[in-house]
Amino acid sequence: MTTTDFTTTILVDNSAKEAFDAILDTPAWWQGQIEGSTNKQGDEFIYRMPGHHYSKQQILELIPNEKIVWLVSDSELKFDNKSEWTGTKIVFEISPAGNKTQVRFTHIGLIPAFECYSDCSWGWEKLVQESLFSLITTGKGTNVFG
Repeated sequence: MTTTDFTTTILVDNSAKEAFDAILDTPAWWQGQIEGSTNKQGDEFIYRMPGHHYSKQQILELIPNEKIVWLVSDSELKFDNKSEWTGTKIVFEISPAGNKTQVRFTHIGLIPAFECYSDCSWGWEKLVQESLFSLITTGKGTNVFG
């Protein structure tokens, strides 16, 4: 079965633990304002980019060095359908890939039929492929939204 959820993958020379720890340090790679804790199962945090995006995430699952799952419990986007993210899940899966570590990012429920799909998938691509990749490999995320 083919999925239409947005997904992107990066490969790094770093360990699974380094990748996992970088993802948990969400404010270091996801540009905007983050309130709350992002590193323990059950934690809730709010992400804001004023004028564009508000979402509240709950950390549903943490399997050290393997998987992180967030549930978007509330959202208000700049689009006509402001709550498109509400009820979606954001999943990070970490696995060995030869002598590298693979991080597979999937936003379950972010589908092409969504009004925000083009902008949101572009944003995730930039955040994961550039900022998160940089944080894992250099210890510093990048400002991808200038």
